[in-house]
Amino acid sequence: MPAEPLICADTATRVSSVLNRDVKQFGKQHMFDANEETCWNSDQGARQWVTVDFPRTVRVSQLHIQFQGGFSSRLCTLEGCRTGEELVKISELYPEDVNAMQISFLPLEVFRVQSYRCLVAFCCCYNRFTPTWGCPPAWFCCFFLFFFPLRVLHRFEVEETALDKLKITFENSTDFFGRIVVYHLRVLGERL
Repeated sequence: MPAEPLICADTATRVSSVLNRDVKQFGKQHMFDANEETCWNSDQGARQWVTVDFPRTVRVSQLHIQFQGGFSSRLCTLEGCRTGEELVKISELYPEDVNAMQISFLPLEVFRVQSYRCLVAFCCCYNRFTPTWGCPPAWFCCFFLFFFPLRVLHRFEVEETALDKLKITFENSTDFFGRIVVYHLRVLGERL
């Protein structure tokens, strides 16, 4: 049976923090709204987390996370349990550096390819008008990638476990202050 999305209107979610307590602009609901313009933005801290309480028992098989470049996690710990039990560690995930070139799903691949095409087109124009300089300076490429960061969807296979509650802990943030920015979070599997 193919994996189906497990987060629905009856699913209760909690997060460790919200940037400046601005729930309207940066709240947890934005991880699940499928809108490319909105996100959950945590406040500062060493460890950030998201908990998902499913309305009925599920078997989780996949986790999809889309971070903002520069505000991702180097280590994600998954914990889960049945109702009335203590959380037990299920898995550790190691997302790649989101600014690296990666293969992704079509909508995000198009976004990345367009960004790199813009950079390549600028390099070609720059070379045409300033042939003695060659390629743009390295600072320009860093500037471009800083102001046009790439958002990459990470897809992880998870050891299938029956549970009612899932906790995702984001450790070792790539941001100096420990902030995490998640554009999309999908939990896939089957309802039992």
